Amino acid sequence: MAGENPYATLPAERYWRKAVATVPPFALDPTRRDAFRLTRTEKIATAGSCFAQQVARVLRRAGFNYYVAEDPPARLNPTLADQEGNFSARYGNIYTTRQLVQLFDRAFGEFRPLLTHWTRPDGRYVDPFRPRMEPEGFGSPDEVAAERDRHLARVRVLFETLDTLVFTLGLTEGWRDARDDAALQLAPGVAGGEWDPDLYRYVNATVGEMTGDMLGFIDRLRSVNPGARVILTVSPVPISATYDDRHVLVSNTYSKSALRVVADEVSRARSDVFYFPSYEVVTNPATAERYYSENLRAINEAGIRHVMRLFMAHMEGGGAEKPAAAALDVSREGERASEVICDEELLDA
Repeated sequence: MAGENPYATLPAERYWRKAVATVPPFALDPTRRDAFRLTRTEKIATAGSCFAQQVARVLRRAGFNYYVAEDPPARLNPTLADQEGNFSARYGNIYTTRQLVQLFDRAFGEFRPLLTHWTRPDGRYVDPFRPRMEPEGFGSPDEVAAERDRHLARVRVLFETLDTLVFTLGLTEGWRDARDDAALQLAPGVAGGEWDPDLYRYVNATVGEMTGDMLGFIDRLRSVNPGARVILTVSPVPISATYDDRHVLVSNTYSKSALRVVADEVSRARSDVFYFPSYEVVTNPATAERYYSENLRAINEAGIRHVMRLFMAHMEGGGAEKPAAAALDVSREGERASEVICDEELLDA
């Protein structure tokens, strides 16, 4: 009609007042109704930062086909072995986009890092790309290599056979081998190896670099698994420490902003790549004070339940509310839901 502006007939979810300011915090749902649908039969894998482990736990407890292609060795103690069930393969946390794309290339023999092992202070050896995954370490570099080969073979199977990968973007900051740019999970000296500025370099990735990494990974994944779908999330957990010469709050703002842009760019550029707004659910003004623990980093039980309730609503066309609720009730075992393996916390130990 004459005189109307282009915003006049938009649905309520497009307006801050209607969709945020006047909505009870527990009812906030910024998820697109047509975002994605998951079924109980498809193989759903997860990877990414610490927050990805929460997705894995709820999927398992709700009876969905959470895909684990690599089980932990029987020699691990039961507590850690149970936690490692939150990983679809024993890669641990994948904090950066460069880690992810290099994991694929290593699994398929396209990249062989020059760095093969680290030595710990106790004389044991660890894999520098997942130094905390074997808590007892290894007796020799050859043992590290043998376990790495076994692991990468299972990662290859995972990528070839999964149906949907849920990947949580976590950090922009990271460390790399100065010789071949191999991306590390942790800074040298934190859980193995020794800090040497001539051997390692610090990187704070740009939006362009990370977008290129993610698009490259998705193209690689679909070259071996054409039907694979990807769901991207951004971790709402703030960074633990920054190596940049500025306040950690400023670095955190850059990190989360950049990762959110990457998720948007990638989901727009590739079909069957979806964005799930866990970051927005936790950090928006209506819920932020309610969903962070006293340390202002960890997401509390209420926040986890809200995020996962929305995620589970997309299972089986939205018909999974009952099993989702059961799964989240199980997570009330003390503070069990928050007990995830989060390596970067060692930076502020």
